Amino acid sequence: MEPLASSRRGFVNFLLGSGFGAMAVWMLYPVLRYLIPPKSGEATIASVPVPWKPAEIKANSGRIFKFGSQPGILVKTPAGDLRAFAATCTHLNCTVQYREEKQDIWCACHNGIYDLNGKNVSGPPPRPLEPYKVNVKGDQIVVSKGA
Repeated sequence: MEPLASSRRGFVNFLLGSGFGAMAVWMLYPVLRYLIPPKSGEATIASVPVPWKPAEIKANSGRIFKFGSQPGILVKTPAGDLRAFAATCTHLNCTVQYREEKQDIWCACHNGIYDLNGKNVSGPPPRPLEPYKVNVKGDQIVVSKGA
């Protein structure tokens, strides 16, 4: 009788173990799918026209615009140069803004500061903002990647 009892016990242990294993997979799979998002099939945008004319943008100001599905920032320096960057902070992807009084690009999330060339100068951002190329064609401003 001993071999039959141990085989039954082994069979029950196998059923319980595999049941708990299946339940763990069932519970962890959605969590892992949430934490590891799928690759997005977003189309690559090469350039976008911004909705403002060069004369509408005053010196020492910045404006946020949409570059594909991401925000961009167009800055007109105090000297009158137009510069554009990706407006997502390189620290935690918060949207940056231009501060006229300090003449810098600032991330309010963790007080990250970039200069007017997009270089990170203070705070936690690990690298500079992605620069964009700005072309003025008559009364239209076109921002493109690859500066």
